This record gives sequence, structure tokens and C-alpha cells, in this order.
Amino acid sequence: MTAEVMAQEETQTAEVVAVAEPQKEEKVAGENVEPKESSLDEKKPETVEKSSSYKEESNFLSDLKEFERKALIEFKSKLEEAILGGTLFEKEEPKKEASAENEAEEKNDAEEKKEGKNVEVEKNDVCLWGVPLLPSKGAEGIDVVLLKFLRAREFRVSDAFEMLKKTLKWRKESNIDSLVDEVFASDLASAACMSGVDHEGHPVCYNIFGAFESEELYQKTFGTEEKRSEFLRWRCQMMEKGIQKLNLKPGGVSSLLQINDLKNSPGISNKELRVATKQTVAILQDNYPEMVAKNVSSLPFFLFSLFNCFLSYTAQNKLLF
Repeated sequence: MTAEVMAQEETQTAEVVAVAEPQKEEKVAGENVEPKESSLDEKKPETVEKSSSYKEESNFLSDLKEFERKALIEFKSKLEEAILGGTLFEKEEPKKEASAENEAEEKNDAEEKKEGKNVEVEKNDVCLWGVPLLPSKGAEGIDVVLLKFLRAREFRVSDAFEMLKKTLKWRKESNIDSLVDEVFASDLASAACMSGVDHEGHPVCYNIFGAFESEELYQKTFGTEEKRSEFLRWRCQMMEKGIQKLNLKPGGVSSLLQINDLKNSPGISNKELRVATKQTVAILQDNYPEMVAKNVSSLPFFLFSLFNCFLSYTAQNKLLF
């Protein structure tokens, strides 16, 4: 890494922390941090401006390369066919003991058709992050959403399509669309928060790993498999709330900035934390592609080695220290 690149990254990190630091955090030793102005949350920019350190990839069709446009068109075609054909979600084989129940459901569907009800509306009304996915509906944000999956799979259409299908299946099985309304333990609020925006308008998510230095909170969060599953749902809720602050339209701010504060965080010898971290990274990478513009971390080398094992190559390139 050249001195020029390092200087750019240091400049960006300083700007981000000064602009978007949450009120609950203490001053960093040796630094004079100005208090955050309350107007930041109220005046979130709607579009991305150019930056000397990094910029979000364009979602305008006119800015895409020829192979990228072709991939997007092919992706839309496959998605349209799958939604209209009812093949987007894999149909599970009915269990023998539930055959009577299945017959009752089929009879009910037949009666609804006779009554003139449009049973297909629900099948075609597939949405992701509030954006209708049926291409023929012409939703303004569909290109932005589909490009995230394409970029995560280097514009390999088949791979991106499979990734989207798995994401939709996971969301359906885990009831993710209703996750923002769930209530979790108030103790977890000290471990992460959404606060303000950076100088380009990206909502900032702070992950404060030092909160788990408390043995009581550590055991409450990671002590059992059930508690770790609860933690994963809470972390996904943080992502969902952050996404609600985005503008998933061409030219809009469509990704978050994450600041990972690892000061006083438990070490890698803690098996429960290691397992939870691996599970969290896997879920976020598989189901929230290209939702993070950059990860700014105060990451000691031994922790970098741990996190590096869990991150994809694309995610590694978004890390700043």
C-alpha cells in the first residue's frame, strides 16, 4: 500500500468519526472530537457526491459497461419468468401425514378462484427491502437491488439469481420482513447503534465490541445456542433499520458505513464470540450484498486475522484501518 493511499484512508477515517460519532461514545484518547450536531440526522443527503477516497458504484444504466447492462437484462428476464411461472421458491414435497391438510388447502384455493379472487396477486407481489421485484412492474429501485446481487457475484447471472433466491427463501423462513418490530434485550443497545451520516450521506452503524468485555452481557448474549440465535436476529434487525434509511434508487445513497470499535473486545480465545462472529458475517454477506460501502475498523492484527478468515475477497477490499 503506497503512502498516498494510506493518507487518503486516514483522511477519510478522521472525517467519518468526526462527523458521525454517536453521543454515547467517550472521546478517543489524544483526540479532540467535536460534538455531533443534531441537524445531521435531519439533513441526510439524497444523492452521492464524488469523494477523493472512495465512491459508490453508479446504478445508472448509462454508466454501466456493456457486459454489465447485458447481465442486468438477462437477470431481469430470468426473474420475470420465475415469478410469473411460480418457480422462484422451491416447492417442498408434502408430508404424508399432512396430506389431508394439503387437500383442504387445494380445495380452498379452487373455491377462491370460483369466487373470482385473484390468487396470483400474492405470488407476483414479491418485494425486497420495499422494492417490488417483478421487472414488468417497473419499480424505480429494481436496478439498484439487482445490481447489488450481480456485483456480489461478479456479474455471473446464474450465481446472482441463485443468491437472490436463497435470500428470499431465508427472509421468508425467518420472518425478516417483520423483524424491525421485534423487541430485544435493552442490554444489546450498548453493542451497536445507528447514528448520523458520513460526509457522503451514508448512514453510519457503530459496532462496539468492547461492550462484551462485561462477562454478564457476554453470557447473556453468547452463553447458549439459543442466545446466539437471538443475537443474530438482533444484528439483522440493525441492518434492516439501516436499510430503511437508504434511498434505493439510481443516484441515491444505497449503502451503509460501518465503524467497528474493537477496543477492549474479548479475545479470539472466546469460542462463543468466534462462532457468533462467523455466523453473523456469513448471514450478512449472503443476504445483504453490497449493503456496506466501507468498514472502518480499529482492528488489532490478531483480530484482523480472525475477521479476514470470515470475509469474502470483496468485503476485505472494503476494510479501512
